[in-house]
Amino acid sequence: MKRTSSTNKMVKTSVLSVIAFVLMMIEMPVPLFPAFLKLDLSDLPALVGGFAMGPAVGVTIELIKNFLHFITRTSTAGVGELANFIVGAALVFPASYIYKMKKSKTQALKALAVGTVSMAIAGGLANYFILLPFYAKLMPLDVIIEMGKVANAAITDMKTLILYAIVPFNLIKGAAISLVTLMIYKKMSVILHK
Repeated sequence: MKRTSSTNKMVKTSVLSVIAFVLMMIEMPVPLFPAFLKLDLSDLPALVGGFAMGPAVGVTIELIKNFLHFITRTSTAGVGELANFIVGAALVFPASYIYKMKKSKTQALKALAVGTVSMAIAGGLANYFILLPFYAKLMPLDVIIEMGKVANAAITDMKTLILYAIVPFNLIKGAAISLVTLMIYKKMSVILHK
């Protein structure tokens, strides 16, 4: 019976990972943000999977989704996928962990709020210390900042890019994914708990 349960979980994780990968390809620009920040709902399957099967499954879905994108579609030498994994895991892990402690609508709201804030903080810190310095080796940082300045004149350096673009974008993305999760989770959980 345990082997069937493991196989079942592995199949569900795989299916959710592929759905996340497909959703990652459907992205849209967000007005008032630099063109390189695009909204997609690819963290949704990871969040739903994390709520239904635990935080480790949610993070695994994030990892598989980004690995699939890296080997088939990357245009950023892996930096975009690393960024997506970091912020996605920062949303999914705490939200799933908090929800796992007590499964209720109130707890889900708290979990999603904490996950969204965690996503924004992780996005800001990762961009400041890892992602932008690494990406600057591929494209001059001035060019990246100029792309930000086109969308928002208050962006003048790396710190303002993070403060006025990266952090608010991740708050918006986390809130959007949280809202959709609240709308679909109960229906999806019936399928995932079978």
